[in-house]
Amino acid sequence: MTKLKVAVIGCGSIAKHRHIPEYAAQDNVELVAFCDIVAERAQSFANQYGAKAYTSYEQLLQEADIDAVSVCTPNALHAPISIAALEAGKHVLCEKPMATSSEEADAMIAAVEKSGKKLMIAHNQRFVASHVKARQIIASGELGRIYSFRSAFGHGGPEGWSADGANSWFFKKELAFIGAMGDLGVHKTDLLRYLLGEEFVEVAAFVEQAAKENSTVDDSAVCILKSASGIIGTLAASWAYNGSEDNSTVFYAEKGILRLEDDPDYSLIIDYKNGNSERHSLGAIQSNEEGKQTTSHVIEQFIGSIVEDTTPPICGQEGKKSLQVILAALASHDTKQIVRV
Repeated sequence: MTKLKVAVIGCGSIAKHRHIPEYAAQDNVELVAFCDIVAERAQSFANQYGAKAYTSYEQLLQEADIDAVSVCTPNALHAPISIAALEAGKHVLCEKPMATSSEEADAMIAAVEKSGKKLMIAHNQRFVASHVKARQIIASGELGRIYSFRSAFGHGGPEGWSADGANSWFFKKELAFIGAMGDLGVHKTDLLRYLLGEEFVEVAAFVEQAAKENSTVDDSAVCILKSASGIIGTLAASWAYNGSEDNSTVFYAEKGILRLEDDPDYSLIIDYKNGNSERHSLGAIQSNEEGKQTTSHVIEQFIGSIVEDTTPPICGQEGKKSLQVILAALASHDTKQIVRV
């Protein structure tokens, strides 16, 4: 069996905990190159996997014999590196948010069309077991019409997760572009679009910097979203949930209430209007907390799309749609107005 040769660009925590071990778990993948501006990080992984280390992604793309790359860099570098890799004829798995503007996202999509290669954005929430089942339930009409929702994604902040701790690029606007809304809010935006099966058309938001010192990006945000069919709800993203992580979503529907990742024992709960209820224990959601990390299924989906020559489940167009909601939230905060997506 011919193995797909993969390079990882950016060897921080998301690469260390998700991309690299999940590639290594694929029988048809060989990790052949690692790149990071901190040479020791790239070299450490290169030593572990018998690969080559680089400090320049341009040099890697020019020299390395690879089929695909993971882009695990600061947000501001997602688009330029992804475009360079696509232009070099490589498939690309890019971390979220895919870009820092609609124009960058369009340029990435154009590079896909020109190169004929795959681009997938690493929105892992779609692959959580409770979320997959919830999409089926909502699409079946079992709950009747969906009226509203609330969704949250919050934890104590990236300083406990990032390779650079409190000095992380996550807190620097020139590298991160956006804070908790880009780190966490864009995940939930993508999830809500996936679960509801429709787009958001209006956004109102408060996006604030309140909890983190020496930071130039937001750390607490609350958005009100309205879908094309008139479903309304709230999305909260925060690096200031100083206790346990909250990754819950609740839908309020005609025939009952659907709770996702809102209970420590049951990942999906339905409380019906008629008094009946369902409890499903479908396994833990992915978490950054030590000892609670499970496979994200992102890598297997990406590799599968290459092997089977199918469109990745979160392609560039999908990534852009989720990004646009986040951009609208920023615009709403800046203008103090409701913004159409």
